[in-house]
Amino acid sequence: MNSGILASAPDTSDWRSLQAGLAARGERRLVLLEGGRDLSIQWLQAVIPSLGLRGGLWVGVADDVTDGRLTAIEPMKARQWLGRETSLIVWDGWQGNPPDAFAALAGTLKAGGLLFWLMPELENWEHFPDPDYGRTGLDHGQAHPFAQRMASILAADSSVIRVNPGVPDAVVVPKLSVPASEFRVATTPDQQELIRKLVSFGLGRRRRPLVVTADRGRGKSAALGMAAAQLLQQGRRQVLVTAPSIENVKALFYHARESLGAEVAGASDDCLETASGARLRFLSVRDLLRENPAAEVVMVDEAAAIPVSLLKRVLLGWPRVAFASTVHGYEGAGRGFAIRFRQILDQTTPHWQLQTLSRPVRWAEGDLLESLISGLFLLGADHDPGNIPETEAGEVVIEPWRPALASEAELADAFGLLVDAHYRTTPADLRQWMDDPAARSWRALVHGKTVGLLWGAVEGGLSRELAGLVASGKRRVRGHLLPQSLASHSGFPEAASQRGLRTVRIAVTARARRSGIGRRLVAAATAGAAREGLDYTGTSFGGSSDLYAFWRSCGLELARIGLQQEITSGEYPVQMVHALSPEGISLFQQVQSRLARHWLVLVPLNWKYLDPGLLAEMMSDLSSACRPDAADIRDLQNYGNGHRGFRLMVPVLRDLSLVQGVMSWMAGHADAHLWCRAVLQGWSWPELQEEGLCSGQRDGEDRLRGVVRELLEIWQEV
Repeated sequence: MNSGILASAPDTSDWRSLQAGLAARGERRLVLLEGGRDLSIQWLQAVIPSLGLRGGLWVGVADDVTDGRLTAIEPMKARQWLGRETSLIVWDGWQGNPPDAFAALAGTLKAGGLLFWLMPELENWEHFPDPDYGRTGLDHGQAHPFAQRMASILAADSSVIRVNPGVPDAVVVPKLSVPASEFRVATTPDQQELIRKLVSFGLGRRRRPLVVTADRGRGKSAALGMAAAQLLQQGRRQVLVTAPSIENVKALFYHARESLGAEVAGASDDCLETASGARLRFLSVRDLLRENPAAEVVMVDEAAAIPVSLLKRVLLGWPRVAFASTVHGYEGAGRGFAIRFRQILDQTTPHWQLQTLSRPVRWAEGDLLESLISGLFLLGADHDPGNIPETEAGEVVIEPWRPALASEAELADAFGLLVDAHYRTTPADLRQWMDDPAARSWRALVHGKTVGLLWGAVEGGLSRELAGLVASGKRRVRGHLLPQSLASHSGFPEAASQRGLRTVRIAVTARARRSGIGRRLVAAATAGAAREGLDYTGTSFGGSSDLYAFWRSCGLELARIGLQQEITSGEYPVQMVHALSPEGISLFQQVQSRLARHWLVLVPLNWKYLDPGLLAEMMSDLSSACRPDAADIRDLQNYGNGHRGFRLMVPVLRDLSLVQGVMSWMAGHADAHLWCRAVLQGWSWPELQEEGLCSGQRDGEDRLRGVVRELLEIWQEV
């Protein structure tokens, strides 16, 4: 930390005037404190006490807080402040700059707010050893194009107030014109219409869910709270609210409580009760689904941060469900959520409704900080699909591509494509994509227009000693997702020593899908990996039948499935590999063989809720050379004819499932899901009945016996 003396004392009256002017105009500003960290903290010690604060945040080291009115938090705990407001933020960039957290906290700053960012001089950002880089495995020894790009944007933006405390007379505090009318936080026409729509929905017909989308700061949580209050006032007895955490609904509960006023008979952080006994109650998503309480209305806030599989269960579990989500934002999940969840809504509740909010509430339209943050982190990046005609194979050009060398327009278009195609693509992903020296990217062009992207990363190559420690669970290295996972979970240390190219993201614009562009991108990446002398290509994704079929069509084979469902997708992570080198081929033959040997034990213990269609597809790729012996054949015949019980037959039926060709045949059978759930995943008869797979034990057993009889009849064909 550089030390020194302030070049000149700051004029605190100028800063008070600026803050008052911003509040009157409904605006916010970024103040970039460049130069030595010690001097920047001294400067803040002189300025902050003079500002009119009702609290604020210091993001960095708690011991350095310059004012008792500031709350110190760590950058990675920024999510705790979602749904809250603050009038001032000091961000100590010398301690690290995680992009997601920075973008998130900027959205909590209200009108009149100042965001002070402590950093080196802009010209030094490209090589600034950001402490946060180590968290994601980025290399300090390389240039940082992402930081250099941000520095260029900041240098060109006249709204940024640049302060270098070590340089005399270097600060120009802007003089703001007085607005004709002072900014006031008030309910916007957008919000009023949304409240009306929410109340109508909450009192109206069943199975007509409402989806609310908005950019950050548009007041959707406040509108949900005011609407919830009106629903309780108009006769609803229980309105339930869920979100990723209770912190996300503080604004919702605040506005509900304010709207109810004297009607509130009891209040806590997670429940409001009126004098008539009507209640507004918060439950986490998993508690909501586990307890399954009765409610006329369920509201889901920050829905984009909840797995789609859980959202679907909420959608089908209650008569009236509203989902609210940020479209552009730090979560990077909004548009991916909208695209994926829209398909479920169309299939299950075709009369669903959409409502959007466009006007900001916490600040004025045209706020310069909002546009600056959006530009820095490409929060509003949109892919323009253009008028792409039906493409012939010869019109598609696949080429290597480096996002760090792209123009701003090309980068925004490409990143927008990733955001559209994936459940969660965040500002941190943009930094990783641009700065990681291990990144390899390819793009597909049609008539000069980007229609597809593949972002990969070279992983592995760990020393034999380190690979052994990883495989034994004694060490974990930043990055290297696929080789470490295979080494530690599959039990082969050499998986961490070999080098492979993992596909991090792949995206094809909607108009160009089903034309083989995705497979051609994978083929280009595979050829590039072979030229680079890598041992394999691979991927890790939230398991679904369509994605599994795609990767299998690209020549990849199952290597591993994770034991825990992913938080983002709600699916089990599936890892697939295409071996390239002789060493890679040998290794992954061993990995698959071992997985097949362990499979029948692992499935009921770990993958009880894996989609049965996906399970059948995986098992068709894991068949072993084993075949039933004479005793097994006799048991199968007796079972098929009703002379042997199911529980005694489970081991034989499970072994039968791994016989080559059985699950391939089974995949097209009407009772394939019943077989997977009952035989392989160990579901009870009541569970199978609740799932609609049978009407009870007798019906289920009769149908399984029928499957066995069919198998025995065509045994030679299987």
